[in-house]
Amino acid sequence: MTVEQWERWREKIHRQLAEERDAAIALLADWVREPSVQGAERSIQEQIAERLAAMGLEVDLWIMEGDELLNHPYFVSPRTTFAESPNVVGVWKGTGGGRSLILNGHVDVVPAGDEQQWTDAPFSGRVLDGKLYGRGATDMKGGNLASLLAIQTLQALGVRLKGDVIYESVVEEESGGAGTLATILRGYRADAALVPEPTNMKIFPKQQGSMWFRLWVKGRSAHGGTRYEGVSAIEKSMRVLDAIRRLEQERNDRIDDPLYAKLPIPIPINVGVIEGGKWPSSVADLVKMEGRMGVAPGEEMEQAKAEMEQALSKLAEEDEWFRDHPVELEWFGARWVPGAVEMDHPLMELLAETYRQVMGEPPVIEASPWGTDGGLLTKLADTPAIVFGPGVTQVAHYPNEYIELEAVFQCAEIIALTMLKWCGIAEEGADEQ
Repeated sequence: MTVEQWERWREKIHRQLAEERDAAIALLADWVREPSVQGAERSIQEQIAERLAAMGLEVDLWIMEGDELLNHPYFVSPRTTFAESPNVVGVWKGTGGGRSLILNGHVDVVPAGDEQQWTDAPFSGRVLDGKLYGRGATDMKGGNLASLLAIQTLQALGVRLKGDVIYESVVEEESGGAGTLATILRGYRADAALVPEPTNMKIFPKQQGSMWFRLWVKGRSAHGGTRYEGVSAIEKSMRVLDAIRRLEQERNDRIDDPLYAKLPIPIPINVGVIEGGKWPSSVADLVKMEGRMGVAPGEEMEQAKAEMEQALSKLAEEDEWFRDHPVELEWFGARWVPGAVEMDHPLMELLAETYRQVMGEPPVIEASPWGTDGGLLTKLADTPAIVFGPGVTQVAHYPNEYIELEAVFQCAEIIALTMLKWCGIAEEGADEQ
């Protein structure tokens, strides 16, 4: 197809999206008003399933369960039952002979937190000055809407694609990806995937992974008046923090990928919880530390774990206390798998080309500073996943979360045009135009 023909397609998509704008904004507001925190996603998922069915997609709504999922080495969740948290997948079947594409997004949102810090109610869905406010607007219901609009717009234009498009509305992303893992185990795979997480419209072909750790630092209790007879676990924890900072420096010094050039710390190690001591007049004999360890794209998570274990074991070389009282390390809670798609992957090239066509300038291409379900798709489903979406990264998980509505429609236009190029236009669809 010529450049002129693709430009005509872009103009058709743009006009169609403009016609759907008001209804689309109303739908996003409805979604944001659904407080779909963990364990309460059923209502919004049933609404999405009904809409996908009305669009003619083959809809699969199910409750995650079974040993295959719960005993899988990549299963991570604080719970094992999901009665009010169904997964939804809708398949827009192609005519055959084209490449398939997954559009993957999550509906679970983090809690609103202190409502006093919000200007409006956390789930208001209020529209003001081109922005829609509410928990989940940026992370990531706006991106989910962009994917849905892309399909809906092509259907309204009478398009038939050759390749299948698989729309995945999953749960549990905020806890480590059990929802997407369940779709993979259910058999959903494609030639590639787009994950419209909030990237500020940047393209992330690579994303770091991460995992949570817990450390126990031991001391010896004594009366505060004779603290020199004890060993303070709090003071020893400072040495542990120093060791973690050195490890972080060593790991980041190895990274020379230009996609990380703008990130001051590409794969941070963050200690977010420190608890220790029982009484002001006693020497603390135990400190608990919890944190998050970043994992580089292309790095195995077991390799990162081994480096943490080694760094902690070296403490005995600088402080004899740790020889008989080593730091105890455990891995717990959430975990996100790193992922990487090469710059010359066909979808990367198509997405960058389409972005330039729609936005009139080249895209910003970087590595993601956080993890998404894209890592699971890339590693376990053999489905190379690129992260690209609307949404303001800086306000995800924050009070007064919002999304810029214009970016939602720009993203939908880019995804729709990318789908045409990636999946291929069936002959009968082209004739209808």
